[in-house]
Amino acid sequence: MPETKNPQLTPELYAYVLEHNPPLNAAQRELVETTHRKLADAAFLQTAEEQGPLLAFLVRLTGARQIVEVGTFTGFSTLSMAQAMPADGRLIACDVSEEWTAYGRDAWAKAGVADRIDLRIAPAIETLRALPAGRWIDFVFLDADKGSYLDYWEELVPRLAPGGLLVADNTLYHGEVVDPTAGGGAAAIRAFNDRVRADDRVDDVLLTVADGLTLARRI
Repeated sequence: MPETKNPQLTPELYAYVLEHNPPLNAAQRELVETTHRKLADAAFLQTAEEQGPLLAFLVRLTGARQIVEVGTFTGFSTLSMAQAMPADGRLIACDVSEEWTAYGRDAWAKAGVADRIDLRIAPAIETLRALPAGRWIDFVFLDADKGSYLDYWEELVPRLAPGGLLVADNTLYHGEVVDPTAGGGAAAIRAFNDRVRADDRVDDVLLTVADGLTLARRI
């Protein structure tokens, strides 16, 4: 049995990680705080704080100009990526909630990146199926309903540009992926993880970041 080198992530160690990551800027911090204040019961849906700087880092690393996000919530991840992309880039954000994304719209406008973001309110699978064919997407962030991850994957991977990167969140699903009796979202994520591993169109790695983060690069 392999032994983990991961230390237990205590509150003190987590605070240390955040202190040694790039700090959130004023727009990001305000959006995080607004989400927790106005949507306390749903705030757990927000992308983990350390993932904002990570997503921005990956966008800059890949030079992504064409980004698709599946699952926007209040737009923290969207804001993080939009601020990192070139001014002439475009980010298509897919969500079904006008209420939640309204907080994002305000934050994007305040940060001066609203013109880079194309928010599409509709079932994400419909939005993805309507996207142009061909290999043109540079970067994807997938953080939506887990039961549809496989469907989203099959729409997105054929559209990834060579070297394009797909980042999928929650791929450890609270640790429940290792429980073969767990159904629902855990079962859906297990099936997704198996599909990613078997897909010869991509190189992939699963990381123990937040609730599990899979990075898949289009070959």
